[in-house]
Amino acid sequence: MANILVVDDEMGIRELLSEILGDEGHAVTLAENAQQARQARAAGAPDLVLLDIWMPDTDGVTLLKEWQRDGLLTMPVIMMSGHATIDTAVEATRIGALNFLEKPIAMQKLLKAVQAGLSRAQEQVRAPVLAPRPAVSAPVDDHAPTPGSFGAPPVPPAAAHGVAVARPNGENHMFNLSFDLPLREARDAFERMYFEHHLGREGGSMTRVAEKTGLERTHLYRKLKQLGVEPGKLSKKGQV
Repeated sequence: MANILVVDDEMGIRELLSEILGDEGHAVTLAENAQQARQARAAGAPDLVLLDIWMPDTDGVTLLKEWQRDGLLTMPVIMMSGHATIDTAVEATRIGALNFLEKPIAMQKLLKAVQAGLSRAQEQVRAPVLAPRPAVSAPVDDHAPTPGSFGAPPVPPAAAHGVAVARPNGENHMFNLSFDLPLREARDAFERMYFEHHLGREGGSMTRVAEKTGLERTHLYRKLKQLGVEPGKLSKKGQV
């Protein structure tokens, strides 16, 4: 599952792409112009962007240049157009676009391009393995308590791989989240914990959770279903 931003001034195309990508299990954010696209990008980098070239206020190539200039072109961008020339496609690729799709877009061609873009994104976020730093010997204090010994607070074994989440009652709960998981599984696990936290905090209210998370209710319902999160059960827990 990925978060995909679709930017197109034609409502029919936005709805069609949203339906196709939603059926593939992706969460889709829609923008009908460059200004809405800027706002969506400011809220957080999506995993991939489908960007129309010809738009009334600011065209897609100009927006692509803007993101590249400001250091915001950190995600794969696939350009779309039904009227663009080869020169325009080449320019967009030179700026940083990953691919170019000509409208009308065949579904299989769309899905193939999206999958290639998401694969590229996963390759980019894989951090290089760093050589271990040489150990530096520190003076030994025979009187200082060692971690886990009497007089010293024990070190939780899961602290290095956990996420602390504040519960409504003020307590923190440590979730285990292994960094050895593949990126998609780790992201799904985090999102599941994220939505369970907000659902419990808001007593299962989908309206308040949608406001807190910045998602439309329809997208929120779809995402919870994809993650296997049941709002009803969390609502009962929040009332206990």
